[in-house]
Amino acid sequence: MSVTLLTAYDERPEGVGPGAVYRAGGTDLQERLRTTGATPHVLDLTGVPGFTAIERTDAATTLGAGVTVARVALELADLPALALTAAGLATPQVRATATIGGNLLQRTRCWYFRHPHTSCLKSGGTTCPARDGRHLYGVAFDTAPCVHPHPSSLAMALLTYAAIVDTTQRDGLSVADLLGDGSDPTRDHLLADDEVLTRVVLPAPVAGEQAAYFRSISRFEAEWPLVEAVVRVVRDDAGAVTECGLAIGGVAPVPLRLGAVEDLLTGSTLDDDTIAAAARRATEGANPLPETGYKVQLVEATVREVLERVRA
Repeated sequence: MSVTLLTAYDERPEGVGPGAVYRAGGTDLQERLRTTGATPHVLDLTGVPGFTAIERTDAATTLGAGVTVARVALELADLPALALTAAGLATPQVRATATIGGNLLQRTRCWYFRHPHTSCLKSGGTTCPARDGRHLYGVAFDTAPCVHPHPSSLAMALLTYAAIVDTTQRDGLSVADLLGDGSDPTRDHLLADDEVLTRVVLPAPVAGEQAAYFRSISRFEAEWPLVEAVVRVVRDDAGAVTECGLAIGGVAPVPLRLGAVEDLLTGSTLDDDTIAAAARRATEGANPLPETGYKVQLVEATVREVLERVRA
């Protein structure tokens, strides 16, 4: 396997074919290459100017795609829904290396996809072996051919800010534009093979914003979440919610922003009855697989948890 350090996004050394892969932090890529034994040409993005930059203006916060998850957690406290989610990911070692772009574009964690001797819809096969096989960590909102949830926690948090991303070919993509809705089971994101995510743009921080993040896990802190949720709220002097963003992950082909729940919360003072009603509404539309019914209860409990935390 050969590695080329790029100094520009559009640089592609002569003779490097379409099978080359891009690397930022490499925390997902290296694990997949180790598992499959593949040895593609690697195009390393860490030398591209602006790749690790954070720019703040009165109108927006712009993050280079190579900004690490650790920096997001430490330096963006005024965007608390994103910072708290970043701080809750993985381990300190992973957060120090993994990037915001890599977190958004990582491949599914499904064990069938990552097994070198099993084919699935995302690896060139014609079926989803998890659907009729083991899918304990699969979706609770079964809306697409692939039944494993999208793994990006940061995408979930970015949904609550209506953040946009830029690439080498397009500007102003929403998270939905980037990830799709899961209807194409061969893809974890909708970038072209030669298209590179360059930056993430968030709106300016809102004074007084509060947020909470929680992941429901089975045992170890570094595990992938069974269900996760993040909420951001802005409240007036009387304590009523004037602005709200709420999203959940680990339960669907892409992270879900829960607009109907946000509508219920807006104008409320986050009283007990409203929180209970919002947590129940978060499960509307759930249609779990045989082994994922437990996740419906976890969605309700996890949403209740973040709402009670943000109220405190």
